[in-house]
Amino acid sequence: MGLWTRRKFFLTSLAGSAAAGATSMLAKTPLAKGSELASGKIPTPSAASGKRPVIISSANGLHAIGHGMEVLLKGGDTLDAVVAAVTIVEDDPNDTSVGYGGLPNEDGETELDASVMHGPTRRAGSVASVRRIKNVSLLAKTVMERTNHVMIVGEGARRFAVDEGFIDASLATEKSRLAWLAWKASTSVNWRPGTDSPEWKERAAGLFDTPEKQSWRAEIEQLVAHPPTGTINCLAVNEKGEISGTTTTSGLAWKIAGRVGDSPIIGAGLYVDGEVGAAGSTGKGEENIKICGGHTIVEMMRQGKSPTEACLEALHRIARNYKNDKKRLSTFHIFFYALNVDGVYGSASLWRNTYDRSKHSSYAVHDGGEARLMECTPYFDEIGGDE
Repeated sequence: MGLWTRRKFFLTSLAGSAAAGATSMLAKTPLAKGSELASGKIPTPSAASGKRPVIISSANGLHAIGHGMEVLLKGGDTLDAVVAAVTIVEDDPNDTSVGYGGLPNEDGETELDASVMHGPTRRAGSVASVRRIKNVSLLAKTVMERTNHVMIVGEGARRFAVDEGFIDASLATEKSRLAWLAWKASTSVNWRPGTDSPEWKERAAGLFDTPEKQSWRAEIEQLVAHPPTGTINCLAVNEKGEISGTTTTSGLAWKIAGRVGDSPIIGAGLYVDGEVGAAGSTGKGEENIKICGGHTIVEMMRQGKSPTEACLEALHRIARNYKNDKKRLSTFHIFFYALNVDGVYGSASLWRNTYDRSKHSSYAVHDGGEARLMECTPYFDEIGGDE
């Protein structure tokens, strides 16, 4: 589609209002020109009114949001539902962007960030740069419930977790450790086989010395070449219209120690207003922090925009910061997710593709049937990101 200008955004909204009125406007999901949503590979959201309960997440939560839906169907709290979902991902050693097995910082230490917001009570909790504690979404919830603070960071957050009964343990897996070593080998001649080694021409070949490690080689080389920002955002609304959310991450791979992205920042990586809805993000957190994306999206929904339209407005503000320079914008990717209290959901991505460039950007939805992927509406309807 090229670019969503403010004029184009206004005209699209105006046309939707004229055709369906202000109420149905909340359920509209504008489609990007040429976005291939008609391919049948991944369905687009229905333009019908929302359904409750519903839980949505970034695509890496597809296998986990069913656990959250079980909580909702049993009458459980919406924050318990989203935390139940994301802890499945935090515990998964094969997800290298969240929790246990998350890719480490440049020193080889995994540092985790998370936030939670509870719509019914308007409370929030957050932790950042936490080492050796796996389930930081639950830790953020504990900060919210057991302290008079909103955010605790670093070593203080780790000690608080231990005092509250969390297990202190290494977050590294053999795969994440090997990926870090391969990254070191790609950036320094001293962390690769020497000139006297048969493997000296191949930067990290000597690391893959077992069949299991060989099976990881292609994946690890991709991780080294294109470090993921990862993250899982999860939002849920129950039958009564109560809404909550959480975002949890291991952050940018190979980051400077102590770097914190948008995930634990209330109003950026996550924002919930119990009267309106919730929004969150995955991708390059630095760009989201600069526009307070979560808060921006919720405020757009308060003004009558659909969740997808609100997500596109946040992306417009990011693109504007770079004067719509696609060359510079192509160096990163970012995704937004939104859900309103009526159960209408949506998502938008800066580029049509995912990080691996071979798939369309998508997010996970569960509204009582089975969890499924829905395609994000792209801001730029072309391949881009991390070039």
